[in-house]
Amino acid sequence: MGPAVNEDTANIERAFAGPELAAPLAAEIRRVAARIPGELRLMEVCGTHTVSIFRHGIRSLLPDNVRLLSGPGCPVCVTPTGHIDLIVQAARRDRVIIATFGDMLRVPGSFGSLAEARARGEAEAAIVYSPMDALELARQRPEAEIVFPGVGFETTAPTVAATILAAERQNIQNFSVIALAKTMPGVLERLLADPDLALSGLLCPGHVSAVIGAAAWRPVAEKFHLSCAVAGFEAADILAGILALVRQAAEGRAAVDNCYPRAVSEAGSARAQALLAQVFEPADSDWRGLGTIPASGLAIREQYARFDAVRRFGLTAASVPEPPGCRCGDILKGKLQPPDCPLFGRACSPLNPVGPCMVSGEGACAAWHRYGGAQQKIS
Repeated sequence: MGPAVNEDTANIERAFAGPELAAPLAAEIRRVAARIPGELRLMEVCGTHTVSIFRHGIRSLLPDNVRLLSGPGCPVCVTPTGHIDLIVQAARRDRVIIATFGDMLRVPGSFGSLAEARARGEAEAAIVYSPMDALELARQRPEAEIVFPGVGFETTAPTVAATILAAERQNIQNFSVIALAKTMPGVLERLLADPDLALSGLLCPGHVSAVIGAAAWRPVAEKFHLSCAVAGFEAADILAGILALVRQAAEGRAAVDNCYPRAVSEAGSARAQALLAQVFEPADSDWRGLGTIPASGLAIREQYARFDAVRRFGLTAASVPEPPGCRCGDILKGKLQPPDCPLFGRACSPLNPVGPCMVSGEGACAAWHRYGGAQQKIS
């Protein structure tokens, strides 16, 4: 659970959600973009941005030459099928209870989803809202092994690290984690190496940036001469980030603009970074649609190996192809929009998902299906 939001903070967030700021920002984007020849292809690298863009109808406010693409910013979506199978594998062990966020229950693996395994009586699973909830379940159920699938990015990984440290302090023996967290900046090198993508700029995630700092995006901007803007999640936040990218393009610059200074600093959170470094170490990681990316994952250090469910239960992950016809991988790379997938809205729907992009609340397919494409007006 995150910290309580005080009244001043809530008032600030409401101000950034309203049309009073959004309308002039959208007008300025159109004015600056009119000076730019050709198309600007901007990618939001955050699932929360994806949903906010749809919810506020941001695309409908932009000029024709500014195009938004969704990238690999949904942690559930980038978790490959083989890692979903790892979770189901653990769930089938005697006395194991998988304590997980709700959307992970429904992600299909090659043996079906965790929810389906539970319905068949092959697995036991409980929905939790934080890793600390999973630790509390371990305290309440000493006869069971509680396993938490640690899916996420730098935003949630520090909370998993803090929970492992709490389990050690409290000498809780029946709690472990399947370490599936990934780190964001490294994946962009793989993505941007694809010349067919031809991105003009990145809308960088505010939550991740609050941990790693705005400066973490500077090597990406410099190496690929790519405009970057860190943005928050309300309508005005996102439009301010887009405006920063459009201005950089008009001026021929490639820099990192921090458009979310009320939450993001240059250096990020030293405390969160220290937690990550204490409990985890960089490891190669598989990403759905992108393959294995060196040092883009977080493995539990040897010192805390007893909390590593993969070692504890002898689990093995296999490389598994995408379900036939599913184009989640191409959608995560920004190469396709959800309606371009032949299964979208037909064989694949929120009630009957084939791929994770239709399951997660941060998935591009789920957002597109819910909000009906790009024509929503600002709320």
